[in-house]
Amino acid sequence: MVVSSRMPISREEEEALNDYFLDNSYVEGFVTSQADATLFDLFIVTPSQDLYNLHRWYKHIASFGSDRLKFPSLKRNCVTLSVNGIKLKMVNKNEEEINGQEGVEQQQLSEDIVDPWNVQASSNKGIDYDKLIDRFGSSRIDDALLERFEKITNQKPHHFMRRGIFFSHREMHKILNFVEAGKKFFLYTGRGPSSESMHLGHLIPFIMTKWLQDVFDVPLVIQLTDDEKYLWKDLKLEHCNKLAYENAKDIISVGFDINKTFIFSDVDLMGGAFYKNVLKVQKHVTFNQVRGIFGFDESSNIGKIMFPAIQAVPCFSSSFPFIFGEKKDIPCLIPCAIDQDPYFRMTRDVAPRLGFQKPALLHSTFFPALQGAMSKMSSSDENSSIFLTDTANQIKKKINKYAFSGGKDTLEEHREKGGDCEVDVSYMYLRFFLEDEIRLEEIHQQYSSGAMLTGELKNELIQILQKMIFDHQARRKAVTDDIVKQYMTPRPLNFSIRKQ
Repeated sequence: MVVSSRMPISREEEEALNDYFLDNSYVEGFVTSQADATLFDLFIVTPSQDLYNLHRWYKHIASFGSDRLKFPSLKRNCVTLSVNGIKLKMVNKNEEEINGQEGVEQQQLSEDIVDPWNVQASSNKGIDYDKLIDRFGSSRIDDALLERFEKITNQKPHHFMRRGIFFSHREMHKILNFVEAGKKFFLYTGRGPSSESMHLGHLIPFIMTKWLQDVFDVPLVIQLTDDEKYLWKDLKLEHCNKLAYENAKDIISVGFDINKTFIFSDVDLMGGAFYKNVLKVQKHVTFNQVRGIFGFDESSNIGKIMFPAIQAVPCFSSSFPFIFGEKKDIPCLIPCAIDQDPYFRMTRDVAPRLGFQKPALLHSTFFPALQGAMSKMSSSDENSSIFLTDTANQIKKKINKYAFSGGKDTLEEHREKGGDCEVDVSYMYLRFFLEDEIRLEEIHQQYSSGAMLTGELKNELIQILQKMIFDHQARRKAVTDDIVKQYMTPRPLNFSIRKQ
């Protein structure tokens, strides 16, 4: 592939590219290609940080390293970017020269796929989260942030944060600044109801959010996107709405303070101040932007194209006047899995133009399927995870039969070489749910050395999950339809907000 002879990239060209990448994820739209690799090679130095969109694209492409050579060739023989009168032209070389004799084999190698609807790891160790931070342009939760968190709250950070399960953030320091100043923020998280029974992976953001609500004593809004599931799944709208209320019972069972928590279905809440903010976002985000961020095309129904605005507006306090009055400057913190970040990158871009605060985020890693970190966990596959409705016997059977093992093939080899905790699903699950740091380290050492066998490791997990699920089921039985109605009724919440 060759490119026009202008080198290096001028400031004027950088500014044109920055405008281009406002609406496009990559040179050719939604997927990487050799056009991205070629354009990247034109830069002698990293683009200026004030050119946010270009800088984000550059860091993303840089994160691939030598894998840039494996990007697919151009979809067209020639690609010309023309922005504000500035033109950059890229044309294909001979296909053999691009890919070499191993080109076909190289293109079969895949990278991690992470978007709001698809998560697929290219390694049995799971997603490369360091690379994902570079691609998304977020910040790692480092020791400095954990130390500041503990200093301000007088609480040891949750083990999800200490163990890197929540590993990335956007502007968490800003939230801590508000707390230091004696001011309040609010929490927002959500769930897309696509099945009656939630699984363990669905609980992760809610466990973290519950802990944050307790530590900071702040209000919380929980969005149930029954509209999203109707638009994306082959489900009836009435069924999606029913699933929202069923899932609300599991969410309530996590233990959220009813006096500080509002749970809502999009289908039931839409209107009033909430819908006014939806319209404002929709007016200020173009189709090109959502196409570039989410990959929508001519075959996407218009509901999908409009939906990102609906997931955006719970970030804004003015969407809930019955909670926050007329205040639109109360900051929001969103604990969520990192695959949801594209929604909130869009939100953070549009918020200042509407006079709203940019939301802050805490990103979690993905909960692995029983079959391993490369497998996809699905609500439609009952053997891919532990569900909150599983019996003690089902939990035992699933772990013993399906949980991918990092142990060796024979007893002698395992005793000699030990197990691999990096790929062993039972150990991965223990990192989520075994709070005792000392015991977790003991298990790691014993399994890695071969002193602990796979069956013994699985038994440790089985006992923890059986108790955890049994306790959850007992709490859920106590959640009546009337209690659900209380949580989901628009109402003032029990907290006070100082002037921000």
